[in-house]
Amino acid sequence: MTDMLQNNKQIPRPEYPRPQMQREKWENLNGEWEYATDRAISGKERELYKADSLSERIIVPFCRESVLSGIGDVDFCECCWYLKKIDISRNQLAGRVILNVGACDYKTELWVNGSYVGNHIGGYVSFAFDITDKLNEGGNTVVFRVTDRLRSGNQPGGKQSNRYESYGCSYTRTTGMWQTVWLEFVPNAYIKNFRLYPDVDNKRIIVDAECINADGMTLEVQTAFDGKVEGKTEVKVGVGRAYAVVDLEDLHLWEIGNGRLYDLLLTLGDDKISSYFGMRKIECKDGALILNGKKVFQRLVLDQGFYPDGIYTAPSDKELVADIERSLAMGFNGARLHQKVFEPRFLYHCDRLGYIVWGEHANWGLDISRHEAWQGFIPEWTEVVERDFNHPAIIGWCPLNETQSNQNPEFVRYLAKLTKTLDNTRLYIDASGWTHIDGVTDIMDMHWYEQNPEKFAERLKPLEKGESIDIHRGCKASPTFISEYGGIRWSDSEKGWGYGEAPKTEEEFCARFKALTEALLFNKAISALCYTQLTDVEQEVNGLYTYDRKAKFDPKFFHDVLSQKAYNED
Repeated sequence: MTDMLQNNKQIPRPEYPRPQMQREKWENLNGEWEYATDRAISGKERELYKADSLSERIIVPFCRESVLSGIGDVDFCECCWYLKKIDISRNQLAGRVILNVGACDYKTELWVNGSYVGNHIGGYVSFAFDITDKLNEGGNTVVFRVTDRLRSGNQPGGKQSNRYESYGCSYTRTTGMWQTVWLEFVPNAYIKNFRLYPDVDNKRIIVDAECINADGMTLEVQTAFDGKVEGKTEVKVGVGRAYAVVDLEDLHLWEIGNGRLYDLLLTLGDDKISSYFGMRKIECKDGALILNGKKVFQRLVLDQGFYPDGIYTAPSDKELVADIERSLAMGFNGARLHQKVFEPRFLYHCDRLGYIVWGEHANWGLDISRHEAWQGFIPEWTEVVERDFNHPAIIGWCPLNETQSNQNPEFVRYLAKLTKTLDNTRLYIDASGWTHIDGVTDIMDMHWYEQNPEKFAERLKPLEKGESIDIHRGCKASPTFISEYGGIRWSDSEKGWGYGEAPKTEEEFCARFKALTEALLFNKAISALCYTQLTDVEQEVNGLYTYDRKAKFDPKFFHDVLSQKAYNED
């Protein structure tokens, strides 16, 4: 794999990694890096941060466990090192040089030319370092040290296996870099970040921009739709911020299945950013999603974002799109992005295709009965909400999934308060599936993998009368969202893991899917469903597609079932 990439001079994942904040002056650092496995965690003592070379090679942005990395070592490795030589010109040093990392699991430390720059903690979200003052004109050496103590119980790990082998619904680990690494070249005065607030009622977009070294300068904002300028304005920057309100000439609503996106151009002096936004309004009524004033039934599928050859990383941008298209072909209108923070390019494709998603963190592996859980979760979750705030496809946040019965309720309450403070424009679920905390969730949800359709429907019937049911370990609630159901096993191998007894025939499989799904579509109290799951993942065989993305049955059958009009939709 390594030889093939280098011989063909290909850059894996060459596309711009952050479509909502795109600049022209950038350099993709994906490809071959020098690398060192540091199982003894002695690299600092050996001063590898001063090294001129390392003995191994790896293909970024693929994790060391993956085939595409060129390594494919799936054993535990709590520490590793990356080294890359980069050339910087005099013109590039005239402004600021930003080193961006899409995601790196888990704690990342950076040295440039042997000088320490800083660190980032968290394995799922993007981060950046201003490395200008550490650079020389000409050749430079960038060194990363990554530590990943998955089994500590103090860091989110999602579905990464805490055993040597994969088992049940735990899969191959991801250690180190797993998203694009790139350089950005910006002027001394530049836009660091911005938030977009679509105001459908008043037909306007509000821009709140954080600007560096720009007080007194003018921020220009221009919007367009399908090539036609829809509105523009100019505002002064003060105390590091610029707040602009742009009235839109025409209102084009972002809807499910029709991701109408406006183009957005931000200009601050010599800094120009291309972006986009969607005009949509999210509300919640009686546990249902109200999108642009209409009640929407959420037909979601569980998407875990694993790939046979890249593990956490899609081998290409095309494959990101293909998974959404596979879901749409089955009749789903969105997904729960499960136990993983998905990359910005995936969210971009959701935005443009009108595919609704719930943002989730990878809380499994984190013991939230411990006080240490706060520091292992809160800072990164804050970064997740801030990074992905502008994506119209995200209609809700659900930071926790199937939390333990001895969870710290104050942690859950604080997390809800924090998330709603960071973003009061979306729906919120405190902890999906099991143990909810009263008063902090907009939608009450439930996981239920009963395989007998009659028993499944019977248990949910009291909800139509406004009654509560036992959703988990004696917890009484009135869920309106069955956020995990189905999980019907189907595999050529009897060794695959899944829920309940596997159907004996294709006809039995399809009949079970239809009956379980219709019990939700036609229940007067239910407003959303999420089927487990889109694809098989390693030994887990309850996907509608195999792990290598082959449909197990004709997608049209599932599309026809799911496309029936639900009781709770306009």
